[in-house]
Parts: sequence; structure tokens; C-alpha cells
Amino acid sequence: MTLVAHAALAEGTDEAAAGPDCNGIDRPLVLAGLNWNSAQLQNAIAGHILQVGFGCEITDVPGATVPMVQGLVRGDIDINMEIWFNTAPEMFHEAAAAGDVLDFGMSMDGAGEFSFLVPRYVIEGDADRGIAAMAPDLKSIDDLPRYAELFTDPEEPDKGRYYNCVIGWQCELINNDKLATYGLDEHYTNFKPGTGVALASSMIGAYEKGEPWLGYYWSPTWVLGTYDMVVLEEPAYSDGCWVEGDRGCAFPTSVLHVAVSKEFSESASDEMLAFLDAYTVTLQDLAPYLQMMSEDMMAADAGRSFMENESDVWNAWLPAEIAARVQASLN
Repeated sequence: MTLVAHAALAEGTDEAAAGPDCNGIDRPLVLAGLNWNSAQLQNAIAGHILQVGFGCEITDVPGATVPMVQGLVRGDIDINMEIWFNTAPEMFHEAAAAGDVLDFGMSMDGAGEFSFLVPRYVIEGDADRGIAAMAPDLKSIDDLPRYAELFTDPEEPDKGRYYNCVIGWQCELINNDKLATYGLDEHYTNFKPGTGVALASSMIGAYEKGEPWLGYYWSPTWVLGTYDMVVLEEPAYSDGCWVEGDRGCAFPTSVLHVAVSKEFSESASDEMLAFLDAYTVTLQDLAPYLQMMSEDMMAADAGRSFMENESDVWNAWLPAEIAARVQASLN
């Protein structure tokens, strides 16, 4: 397990040393270093509050969804700021039911996952860019087999290319099921990028050139806030399809949760647990800072900007004394 020191948002860490002692926890707190921007931004925000407000040392363990949930269940990870609850691995739900992890509920709503996206100009064209409609009748996944040639895979030109979710993320496994259930694996290669950056780059590169692109993406991200994409229709979500069936339906509405390990919950102070329980943000809260990260700003710097500009949001999570200590670190 690789630990990465968590960058303080304030210059130096004297505030943590001079303040409380993390309830006597004499080791770094380990946050799940999930490999996408919104999770990294939320880690920066929560990590700074834990560091400066509660006197804790913070580290991140980089990784994808499944190993981060496994680490939380084992107690190797203390805090996961972004559990995608409705698509979390079953081991998370089993552990929460058994009390091996504590689920503090929603950290952010309004998120979404979309298996089949295409640029709007593919369907409607774009007169301003001189792009003619390429697939004017493309509306749903049922239409995709006859448009495979439009999305030709350069490595397997007898098939189209579908850009799946990132290898190791839970959405990759879900999309694998969907392609098989819809019979699309007969018409499209299942292309799996190795990183979120590679997935975003494939969409952005095609969009900037006005070329066809078909694949998965999610919100909250600056990408879907910037590029005009259309969600192709799938059968509506149902529990029967998702839990007991073959995933032949749209993703459920996504809700993001905060969760902690049992071991951490037993050593953390009541105030620390209350902070994590109270933590909640909206897409609108984070959107400007996700945009900053898209422009190569580090998560720690974007997190500092959030802390400086959104004090009304984070003050609501903290007792006055701790909030004052955090505010002082930003001055």
C-alpha cells in the first residue's frame, strides 16, 4: 500500500502542531485517494479541516474504487469521501450492514453516470462549426448496431469503438454487463482507458475535431459542464434490472456518501465524526473548483480556493471553535 503525504492547504502545518492532537491518534489518518477530480477535491477540503481543525496528520492511498472499498472494510483506509452509493461494490453494503464500516450518508447529490454519450453534433450537426448531422436518427441503444461504422475502431475497423469507464472502477464492470446484455459487444470493441485523463482526452480530442465519439462519462466533472453531450436512451432503471437482473437499464440516480472504517470510528472524537456526518456539498458548490483543476491546478490549491470562498458552506459542518481555527489558517 503506497501512502502519499497530504498537502496542506495552508502554508506549513504549524497550526496542526499547535492545536489539538487528533484525539490522541498517533498515526496519519488515511484517506481513500480515488483517482478522479471530485474525490481528490473533496479529500483536499476534508483533509485540511482534519489537519488544521483537529490536529491530525493526513495521508492518501491512491487507487480505484474496488481496492479503496476493500481497504475501508479491512481498516487500511480510514475515510472515503466519495462512495458512489448506488453502484458501490456489494462488499461495501455488506460491510455497512455488519457494522464493519460506518456510512455517514450523503456527501453530495446531483451526480450522475451515463453509459452511452455522443456529442450533440453527431445527431443534430453544428452549423457554426460546419458539421453536418452524422446520425440524425440516433436516439437509443437500440440504434447503435446500425451506426457501428460511424464510430469505427481504428484497430478493429469491422467494429465500432465504445469508450468504457476506467479499468478498475466499478462502472467498468457495469458497462461490461451492459454491452453483453444489449448485444453491443458483437458490434463494438470494449475499449477501456487506463486513467480518467485518458478517457477525458478521448472525448475532448474527438469533440475538438468534430469527430464521432461514443462512450461513458460521469458528473460532477468539468468535462460534461463544457462539452455538449447527448445521453442515448436505455430502459429505465429498476431494482429488478440492477440488483437481480443483467444491468440492462440506465444507471440509478447517483448519490455520493462519506464512509469510515470501524477502527477509525472507535478512535475518532465525537466532534470529528460529527464533522464527517455533517459534511455535504452540492454540484454548484464544487463546479468552479473542478474547473480550476481542469486547468492543471492541483487539488490542494483548488481546495484552498474553495475554503477561502465558500466559508458559509464549511462553517455549517463545524463547531465555532474549530471553524475559527480553520478560518485562521486561511488568513
